[in-house]
Amino acid sequence: MNLIISILSGAIVYAVSVMYAGIGETFSERAGIMNLGVEGIMLMGAVSGYITAVNTQNLAVSFLVVLLTGAVFGLVFAFLTVTLQADQTVCGMAMLTFGTGLSGFLGKDVTGVAANLKFQTIPIPLLKDIPVIGPIFFQQNILVYAMYVIVPLSLFYIYRTKYGLYLRALGENPAALDSAGMNIFAMRYAYVILGCSMIAVSGSCVTLANTNFWSPGMTAGKGWIAFALVAFSSWNPLKLTLGALLFGFISCLGSNLQIYLPSVPTEIYSAMPYIATIIAFILATGNFRKVHTAQPAALCKPYDRESR
Repeated sequence: MNLIISILSGAIVYAVSVMYAGIGETFSERAGIMNLGVEGIMLMGAVSGYITAVNTQNLAVSFLVVLLTGAVFGLVFAFLTVTLQADQTVCGMAMLTFGTGLSGFLGKDVTGVAANLKFQTIPIPLLKDIPVIGPIFFQQNILVYAMYVIVPLSLFYIYRTKYGLYLRALGENPAALDSAGMNIFAMRYAYVILGCSMIAVSGSCVTLANTNFWSPGMTAGKGWIAFALVAFSSWNPLKLTLGALLFGFISCLGSNLQIYLPSVPTEIYSAMPYIATIIAFILATGNFRKVHTAQPAALCKPYDRESR
C-alpha cells in the first residue's frame, strides 16, 4: 500500500509540472494561437526562477520573476504572430530554439549550485489524515494545491461565462467577434501572454518544487508532453488533467519498476511516458477515427481585418 501511495502521490506532482503548461497552451490555442515553443519557455521559467532563488533566497520574488519571464516571451510571441502575422509554426520553433539556448547560457553559473530553497510540502490538517486519499492529495506543495483550484476555474471560465464564450468564438470565428466590436488583437495578446506565463510556471515546478537544482535541458521533453496533451484533451482542461495524471502515473511507475526489474535498461523506463504520449496523441487525433475534430477552426490562421 505504501508503494501505491508513493506512486500516486508522485504522479500528481509529475502531472502538475505539465498541467500548468497544458492549460496555458489550451487558452492560447482556444484564442487561435498555437505555440510550439512550450519546451523553450518552460526552460526559461525554470532557469529564471532558480537563478533568482539562488541570489535572493526568496520564493515569492522567484515566482514573480518566473511569471514576468513568461509574460515577456508571450508579449514577443504575440507581437510576431498577432501583429506581424508571422507563421505560428516557425515562430514557435524559434521560441523553442531561443529559449533552450538562452536558458543554457544563463544557467551556466548556477549549474550544480544548490539553492537550498524550494516549495516545501504543506500537509493540510485533518485532510492529511484521511486513509490513502490524505497522503496522496493533501500532503503536497502549494503549486499542486493551486492546480486544484485552477482546473475547475478554467472549466467554469471557458464553458460557463460570457468571457469564455468570447474565447471560444475567438478561436472559431474571430471575424464575428470583430463585427460585434471586440478587440481581437488585444484579446489574443492577453491569452498568449497568460498562456506563456503559465508555461513558465510549469518550468519553475521542476527547479523550485520537484528538485532543488538546475541543469541544461532538465525539463526533458515535458513541454512536448504538455503540447500533445492539449490536442489529446480536445482543448478541455478536465480531460487534460486526466491525461496528465495518466502520464504522471506511467512515469512514476517506470521509476519504481527499476527497483524490481533492474535488468531492464533504464532508457526503457525513461521512454515510457513519451511512448504513451505518442500513442495517445495518435488515438486522439488520427483521421482513422472518422470523427469531427474539436480543434478551433481559426487555429494558426492569422486574422486580417481587411480580408473580412
